[in-house]
Amino acid sequence: MRAIQVFLPLVVAMILMAVPRASSALSGLRVELTHVDSNGNFSKFLLLQRAALRSSRRMARLTTRAMKAAASANEVQAPVHAGDGEFLMDLAIGTPSLAFPAIIDTGSDLIWTQCKPCDECFSQPTPVFDPSTSSTYTNLPCSSNLCQALPTFTCGASSCEYLYSYGDSSSTQGVLASETFTFGTENSTAVSDVAFGCGDTNQGSGFSQGSGLVGLGRGPLSLISQLDLGKFSYCLTSLDDSKKSPLLFGSLADLTASAAASEIQSTPLVQNPKHPALYYLSLKDISVGGNRLQIPSSTFAVQEDGSGGLIIDSGTSITYLEVGAYRRLKKEFLSQMQLPVADGSEIGLDLCFLAPSASSSVEVPKLVFHFDGADLHLPAENYMIMDSSDGSLCLTIMPSSGLSILGNFQQQNLQILYDLKSKMLSFVPTQCDQL
Repeated sequence: MRAIQVFLPLVVAMILMAVPRASSALSGLRVELTHVDSNGNFSKFLLLQRAALRSSRRMARLTTRAMKAAASANEVQAPVHAGDGEFLMDLAIGTPSLAFPAIIDTGSDLIWTQCKPCDECFSQPTPVFDPSTSSTYTNLPCSSNLCQALPTFTCGASSCEYLYSYGDSSSTQGVLASETFTFGTENSTAVSDVAFGCGDTNQGSGFSQGSGLVGLGRGPLSLISQLDLGKFSYCLTSLDDSKKSPLLFGSLADLTASAAASEIQSTPLVQNPKHPALYYLSLKDISVGGNRLQIPSSTFAVQEDGSGGLIIDSGTSITYLEVGAYRRLKKEFLSQMQLPVADGSEIGLDLCFLAPSASSSVEVPKLVFHFDGADLHLPAENYMIMDSSDGSLCLTIMPSSGLSILGNFQQQNLQILYDLKSKMLSFVPTQCDQL
């Protein structure tokens, strides 16, 4: 066991720096992440509350069932995707280009932004994109492969019309189009013919931090698939670190650049046919303080109806575990921690302890997640957080039902590689501020 360190929950904004293209094929991109709440002058307590609330909303979106298929051709099905992510990417769209920040979401595929004329749009931090002013804008027809890849679409007179819903009445609706996207401010890279949703009817409280969304999921509509880069990695710095966190695409996403091959662990990416955009992992068991919890093998398995399983997600701060597994985890922490229990309901967390003093160092049980072929040994700062105002020490893991999530708080100072072609996820402990 080791002494914990105090950190804050993670929400970040992305500033893109592109690698110049040596040929017509894009080889790699580098993105840097900064904390989205860094200019808000929030206390540690309030930052934790904000992250827990965002995580709760996102969990609700991820676990809401998709509506049944409509009987009429005039009705549409509204599948569930993630949305309300915690990362923003700065990019530009059109010719001439219009800069805008977009939420990054590893839990969905569609790239979209709000478009004029807006029938119903949420307030956004930048001007709304006007397709009539761009010389490179084109509506995509229903016959296009990417239109056919949409979970829900209807055919207009000369366009593919979509509805993309996020499970809590948040949605975007409009026309699927293609446009030139520009990445980076220095050595900028323009990529033509990127398919995106030009949304004129959009609603949802979780979207207003950006001006749209960029899906990084596993489907053909996502940015990673359309750029055909095959893989991406990110490395999240510690939350008290002022340095930015890198997100790397394509040829730049190689873990061996920062670690020896022998130190890298890999586990298969599991496919869930009901939710193909999400990155599922096979979690076998969990250890607390060296004690295996002996969680039944079916606890984290994907069920025939698409429920269950565990995903790794960039847009959820805290980790959620199926309630049966969480109860075993909680019982073990209660047994091993030599501290009185505190109330964490105001923060939005379930299990908290009262430390002897806010400035004291407290040893906590070692936490290990045992995946298929890989063991993730978490440092204490990746699963415990202290509120210095009252000395409460809280576990950043919560119970769930129907889906488990490995959140980004648990992913700090790990370089994590998503390899879509080999269908593997790899990770290695890394000092992320040195990448």
